[in-house]
Amino acid sequence: MTTKGTPGRMVRIEEEMWTAYGELCQEEGTSRADDIRRHVHARVKAWRAGKRKASTTS
Repeated sequence: MTTKGTPGRMVRIEEEMWTAYGELCQEEGTSRADDIRRHVHARVKAWRAGKRKASTTS
């Protein structure tokens, strides 16, 4: 459990890619965890919107 009350997740990413991703996030002023969370939220939001649109046109 993390300090914010959300469960920790484990992903497998090559060390070189993880290191470069950390550098990228640092340059953008964010953390890897925050960037991943924002990506997941955006993807799920778009997916849900697509499902709602499909259900209203059916």
